[in-house]
Amino acid sequence: MPLRGFRVWRRSVRGLKRSIDIAGAAVALVIGAPFMCAIGILIWMRMGWPVLFRQRRLGYRGAPFWLLKFRTMTDERDPSGALLPDERRLTAVGRFLRSTTLDELPELVNVLRGEMSLVGPRPLVEAYRDRYTAQQWRRHEVPPGMAGPVVAYGRNSLSWEEKFRLDVWYVDNWSHWLDAKLLLLALLKVFRREGVSAAGHSTMPEFQGGSR
Repeated sequence: MPLRGFRVWRRSVRGLKRSIDIAGAAVALVIGAPFMCAIGILIWMRMGWPVLFRQRRLGYRGAPFWLLKFRTMTDERDPSGALLPDERRLTAVGRFLRSTTLDELPELVNVLRGEMSLVGPRPLVEAYRDRYTAQQWRRHEVPPGMAGPVVAYGRNSLSWEEKFRLDVWYVDNWSHWLDAKLLLLALLKVFRREGVSAAGHSTMPEFQGGSR
C-alpha cells in the first residue's frame, strides 16, 4: 500500500475508534445517569461536597487534561497541612466505589470530550511526566482509556514495570479486535473485584521513575 494510502487508511480506522467511543460513552451515560445520580447523593451524604474529584492527568501525546472521578477520600490533613495517607482518608463508601470501579463512571464525560477513549492505557498523574523512560513514554502515542491492558491483566496487582510493558505492547498491537477483547477482560476483572490494590497498599504506591 502506498504511504499516502496507508495514512488515509490509518486515519479512517482511528476515526472509527473515536466514533465507537462517542456512541459507547453516550449510551452508557444515558443508561447510567440515574445510578450516577444516586452515587452522587450517597457521596454528598457521607462526605459532603464536592462529589466529583478532579485531577490533572497526561493524555494523548502528553497533553494534560482534568480527569473526572467520583470522590472516594476525605480531605483530612495533618497539623502541618499535608494530606494524610490514602489509607487514612479512604472512606467505606470510597472503598466500595473503588472495588467496583464505580468511581470511574464520570470518566465517560472525558471520553465524550475526546480526552480519553473507552480502551487504552490508563492516564497517570501529571507529576510523573519527567519520570518515564523513552520507552515508557510511548504509552502516550495513543489516547488514554477507561479500560485497557493493565485493567484486563491484573490492575494494581502488577508492578509499574509490568504495567508499562503492557501499555507499550498495546500501542504496538492496537486493533479494534484487541479493544473488544480487552474491554471484555476488564469487565470480568471489575466484576470479580480483582487487583484493586497493590499488596500492602490501599491503592498503588507512587511511581518513582523508570530505569534509564
